[in-house]
Amino acid sequence: MPAKHIRYSESLLGLGGFLLSMLKEPATLDELWMKFEKINNRKLPAYHSFDNVLLALDFLFLIGALNIADTGELHLCD
Repeated sequence: MPAKHIRYSESLLGLGGFLLSMLKEPATLDELWMKFEKINNRKLPAYHSFDNVLLALDFLFLIGALNIADTGELHLCD
């Protein structure tokens, strides 16, 4: 039976914050995923799939925290 609450580390909001910290310099989605995959479920308290990473990036783009260059690189907004 599912619980009504989830931990912050399991949420897309928490994942989005972590992804922002990984984007200190521009990176493509593939590069970001490869970096994230190395630490996923080892150093993080919750496992996140590629779908979750993509949804978190979509959320960050929608709120204006992330931008996509013409080259396909993701970078932080000012």
